Amino acid sequence: MAREPLPEQGSVDEELLQLLARQGRRVPYPVGLSAVVIATMASREMSVWVTGSWVLTVFAVLALRWWALGRLPEMREQSLRRRLDWAIALSALNGLVFGASLAFAPYLSDYQRMVQTILLLGLCAGAVATTAGYRPVLLAFLLPVSLANSMAWISGGGGVHQVTWVDWVLGGLILGFLVILNGLARDTYRVFAESVLIRLQQVKSNQQLRLALQQAESAMQAKTRFLASASHDLRQPMHTLSLFGAALMRRPLDAVSADIGRSMNLALQSLASQMDALLDISKLDAQVVPVNSQVFAFSPWLARLCQELQPAAQGKGLVLSLDCPPQVFVETDPMLLERVLRNLIDNAIKYTARGSVQVQVLRDGEVWRVTVRDTGCGVAPAEQARIFDEFYQVGNPERDRAKGLGLGLSIVSRLVDLLDLHLGLESVPGEGSSFSLGITAAAATPPALSGAGAADLTLPHLHVLVLDDEEPVRQAMQALLSSHGCEVTVAGGTREALVKCLLRRPDIVLTDLRLRGGDDGISAVRSLRGALPGLPAVLISGDTAPERLREAHAAGLVLLHKPVLEEQLLTAIQAAMAERGGINNVVEGELSRPA
Repeated sequence: MAREPLPEQGSVDEELLQLLARQGRRVPYPVGLSAVVIATMASREMSVWVTGSWVLTVFAVLALRWWALGRLPEMREQSLRRRLDWAIALSALNGLVFGASLAFAPYLSDYQRMVQTILLLGLCAGAVATTAGYRPVLLAFLLPVSLANSMAWISGGGGVHQVTWVDWVLGGLILGFLVILNGLARDTYRVFAESVLIRLQQVKSNQQLRLALQQAESAMQAKTRFLASASHDLRQPMHTLSLFGAALMRRPLDAVSADIGRSMNLALQSLASQMDALLDISKLDAQVVPVNSQVFAFSPWLARLCQELQPAAQGKGLVLSLDCPPQVFVETDPMLLERVLRNLIDNAIKYTARGSVQVQVLRDGEVWRVTVRDTGCGVAPAEQARIFDEFYQVGNPERDRAKGLGLGLSIVSRLVDLLDLHLGLESVPGEGSSFSLGITAAAATPPALSGAGAADLTLPHLHVLVLDDEEPVRQAMQALLSSHGCEVTVAGGTREALVKCLLRRPDIVLTDLRLRGGDDGISAVRSLRGALPGLPAVLISGDTAPERLREAHAAGLVLLHKPVLEEQLLTAIQAAMAERGGINNVVEGELSRPA
């Protein structure tokens, strides 16, 4: 019983059958023309019926090979070995038919015999390429043709022509040519097989790369979903605590209780800032962060930033210095740039135990080069690319919270790409690091007129509808807003909110983004505005999934992220009311009320 070929050899044999099928459709033209030339030379001395019958036989064999070889690759129900045997048999039949043309030799002149020999040798040489050097198929054609060709010269065309030493030499050369073609076939087939195996390996490697890419994308999506879910679940109780803490601080407390409340709120703010770092990553990945470029004076702006970070440096005994020319103007988004430089300077302070952190600004052609240089621990070359990955930190195996979550440089990397800036890093372990940032230089502009002062964080008497599916959040929101003199109506879903709105119109609605039962805050606002056009609304979310952020951004609503601080909530309410003209109407209503 014949053994099945190895998978690699099976692939080579399948490719060989494909090649034979293609060549079986190309070969009939030159081969048929050669047969016609040979028959034409012989027909002058022989019967036209004999030469014509031979030509018809050649065409019949070529047609059979054209049909059969074309079908062999598709005959999957037959084994490879059997299909190759059929290809060998067809090649042998073709070789026997052309070998039979040597029967014309006695009737040909020496010149015609030489032409016939050249044609047959050309067909033999071409067969090496058309069979990819696969010797069983090749030799099935070469042997009958070459042996018959050699014998025709050695025998003098069956004794008709006088045999000379030249005939013996030609007969030997034809056999030698057969040996040479056999050697060439071996090398040709080896190259063919190697090329097929290399191509198969490339296909396999590409499949593995695509699979690895799909797995990496799946892992990235799973990580994003996990972070979004974890962030949402953590933000809910933090949001409740923040609201209750703010409401508590508005009540009369003794000194000790007030200190405890302030400490609790500071701890919540610290935790909220770390959660916001996760939110920044999600926002940047969701591509919902707008870039508002403007020209501004860089020197006072940077001095203010360094001044804010000065206490952190002094607390570690570090010298934070700034070297910036006074007349520096740049063009970029100041808020996003502040996130970048704040992270870079804060990171330098965190990883510098002693010495200094220097911020320097120098002109470099069309840009101002800002360099943040420290004398900290430095970054090894092997880790310099990894420090921009999420949650990766150098020299913090114990995950010291004082060193952050390892998101600062990841946010910096995304913001730098968003602002189309170039960030450079030079670092020597044990000597410190130097981050450089190129910012487009701009011409000096006159200072803008200052607008109104900070918004007064007080609210007029408002009727606020709070829509949230969690009872603790509704209670906390009601406690805080009531302490500001607001009348609060709470609802757990869109239907309940609609009923209460129809009973009494609210001045504004504060709704959670994710509600129960497939309900959501965006749809709820649309439904409420359908019944009460122009109703101001603020969307509050603990969800950081990129697709949900894009959806909220597209809705055009004021969006707050849990945990919401008291100042943030009051400012957002004022902004939403002002956008819809609600603040003025409420204030006018308050003033027109009789005393």
